[in-house]
Amino acid sequence: MTAVRRAPGGVDAAVAGGGPAGAVAALVLAGAGHRVVLLDDGGPAGTRPPGPGGDRRSGGAGFRIGEFLPPAARPLLRDLGLLDAFLAAGHPRSTGTFAAWGSAALHGRSHLFDPYGHGWHLDRLRFDAFLRDAAVAAGADVRRAGVLGRRDGGRLVVRDRDDGAVRELRSRWTVDATGRRCVIGRRHGLRHRQDRLVAVYTVFGVRHPESAGSAGSGQNGEGGEEGGARRTGDREARTLVEAVPHGWWYTTLVPAGRLVAHLTDPDLADPALRTPEGFWHGVTRTDHVRRRVAGYDPAAAPVPRWTPAHGLRLEPAAGPGWVAAGDAALAFDPLSSQGILTALHTGVRAGRAVADCLTDPGRTAAALAGYTDFLDGIAAAYTGNHALSYRQEQRWADQPFWRRRHGAHPAGHPPHAGPCEGAPAPESS
Repeated sequence: MTAVRRAPGGVDAAVAGGGPAGAVAALVLAGAGHRVVLLDDGGPAGTRPPGPGGDRRSGGAGFRIGEFLPPAARPLLRDLGLLDAFLAAGHPRSTGTFAAWGSAALHGRSHLFDPYGHGWHLDRLRFDAFLRDAAVAAGADVRRAGVLGRRDGGRLVVRDRDDGAVRELRSRWTVDATGRRCVIGRRHGLRHRQDRLVAVYTVFGVRHPESAGSAGSGQNGEGGEEGGARRTGDREARTLVEAVPHGWWYTTLVPAGRLVAHLTDPDLADPALRTPEGFWHGVTRTDHVRRRVAGYDPAAAPVPRWTPAHGLRLEPAAGPGWVAAGDAALAFDPLSSQGILTALHTGVRAGRAVADCLTDPGRTAAALAGYTDFLDGIAAAYTGNHALSYRQEQRWADQPFWRRRHGAHPAGHPPHAGPCEGAPAPESS
């Protein structure tokens, strides 16, 4: 049995998880004057791009899945005092979406008339590090450690990533921002799964020499070519979504190259998608996605990775001494394109709720109730939009994938105009 060492001292709040939800929760708490530790276990991130010099087993190392940030994030980043620094980082622009959804023809949606401007294709490794640095600047302490569990009296059991030692950390409050693992919250609440959606994805990072520089003319950054465009000559900045009989595909430009993902249910997934050759064959059977990856070298693509992508809700998402934020509280089908934005919003609101509880313990019940009401509102909007979006695709209504998602419209709501913009990959917090 591994001995548990007791760390000296304690903190007002411990935030488990160093993604967007956890980082902004720590930022808010530290900014309110509380002693905060952000426990970052590193998460599922790679450090090398695919292709030459990269590991074909990596599934696209060099980026973290979950790459779209919608224009509506702009006011939130401004309120956090982060907008100017974020814009200066030069994340590639997302200028809109093309979707073959409800018909074989592509329909475009531009950000031209969005009141907040364009969105962004994030370099998640840089974006997450940017948010953690902001938390540190506000006064949070970041430790390379993962949370194993929470004991009575607010005692967290954490494993240090550097020496592997297991320690006990005393904290008055804990924010669970551990993503779909929901390390703390799952011990206190029930997790409601929407369906069994999964994503299989890879990144094509190498183009044939004769194709480089010939694909599209989309804008990719605040000041010119960026990331994947500079690496491959691929300049098409608009995300493409394409429905097929057993699910849907999407592709978008990321810093490591061109991300391609297929969304389906496990029992409907073609086993051949597990290999680079089988995945490429699946791409060639699409009408539109295959055109976006024309010119890329399939032999250089990493082995595809699989990840859960279903909607997921934790109830309750808060209780005495703990709150959940990001995917730990509420995870979305990636069709919503709201994963990272929701992680940021829930991280901010969780941080504020905990700050209120620390400042005035007599307000704990009201603070947690307010946070729960906030989550309920997000969940209700998501559920309605999810049903409306999927019902727009009726070409394969008799196929299992679509039949499982074609519930009745909520009363008084017309069908949605198409899939939600952007379609980021699943994991976000």
